[in-house]
Amino acid sequence: MNLFARITSVALLSAAMLGIGAASATELTFYYPIAVGGPITKVIDGYAEGFHRVHPDITIKPVYTGSYQDSIVKAMTAAKSGNPPDVAVLLSTDMFTLIDDDLIEPYETIATSDADKAWIKSFYPAFMENSQSGGHTWGIPFQRSTIVQYWNKDAFKAAGLDPETAPKTWDEMVATAKKLTKHDASGTVTQWGLEIPSSGFPYWLFQALATENGAILANPEGTKVAYNDPKVVEAANFFADLSRKDEVMPKGIIEWGTTPKDFFEGKTAMMWTTTGNLTNVKANAKFAFGVAPLPSKARGGSPTGGGNIYIFKTDDKAKIAAALEFARFLSSPELAADWGIATGYVATRPDAWETAAMKKYVAEFPAAAVARDQLKDAVAELSTHDNQRVTKALNDALQAVLTGTKQAKPALDDAQAEADRILASYKH
Repeated sequence: MNLFARITSVALLSAAMLGIGAASATELTFYYPIAVGGPITKVIDGYAEGFHRVHPDITIKPVYTGSYQDSIVKAMTAAKSGNPPDVAVLLSTDMFTLIDDDLIEPYETIATSDADKAWIKSFYPAFMENSQSGGHTWGIPFQRSTIVQYWNKDAFKAAGLDPETAPKTWDEMVATAKKLTKHDASGTVTQWGLEIPSSGFPYWLFQALATENGAILANPEGTKVAYNDPKVVEAANFFADLSRKDEVMPKGIIEWGTTPKDFFEGKTAMMWTTTGNLTNVKANAKFAFGVAPLPSKARGGSPTGGGNIYIFKTDDKAKIAAALEFARFLSSPELAADWGIATGYVATRPDAWETAAMKKYVAEFPAAAVARDQLKDAVAELSTHDNQRVTKALNDALQAVLTGTKQAKPALDDAQAEADRILASYKH
């Protein structure tokens, strides 16, 4: 561990793979969701090899499992067939599903030393809201995020706007987006003012709007949702009005995966997306850009997002011990800092921001600290028992509202009824 704490170069770690061939006493299968962009497999392979250098008796075998949705299905299928992963990075919101199927080990049962207990307490509280339940810690924050707004400073300048200032309220965002929306001679839009994606994780982007309007979508126990709260309905109408009334955003469904590309190509001047896209934007934007917290209405804020490290149950005590050591390694201050620099995800613990590498990075690239600073206003990402079906009810409602097939109130009433039906058996 101490050896690796001095190794902050992923390239150096990857090079260390050469010449390693000794057999190990314990092999861990590590499921990792790769649908997050960038050369991440090289980074993860480097971490696995760096861990092996420090622990020669343990080999980490990364298995790249596709999207988060694919990954939870694959992990649960493997577990039910008797061959679970030993460690997996899955959505923090998968916590209740994994608990209900009795697939994961609560950390307190295996992390019992004083050092272990201090480690569990070392993460930002906002990230632990989706990591703890029933008095136990089920996941350790790894690649965690908030939603932030990115803006094209050159486009702002061209529209006569202050290129150094992002909109701070909903009203400012709409007014700014109107000035940024450009048309050609035939009236066709050549540059949209704003894109908020509505595919992939529509509930997540929408949760930011609901939060800013003063609504909380689910209770901490994951047994109740508030999909048809009047504040949620109002947020859904605002989301739809950005395209149909204000005409600052494309109509219909905006693709999660292509929104950054639209930003790079000048098709949109502002976008909302994960801070996990920060390194991608830094590498590919050919113009000056800014990063800011999301605009506020009743309040500011964003849901947290991203993945936690889960340890799957097994009778093999050596594997459990090795998995715990690997989880501690991946979430150490040095690795948390390195991962944040490599990807744009938020380094998950305050002491990671005190490392020399992170201090240097933030000094050179202050935008890296925006998502961290937004944590003070962050809320837990929507998460319930039977989470996939409960969030699908909201996603379906949002799709209906955004495509104009249903009005917001009846769509969200239907989503509420469906969620209540699914969650009925979990209420005590």
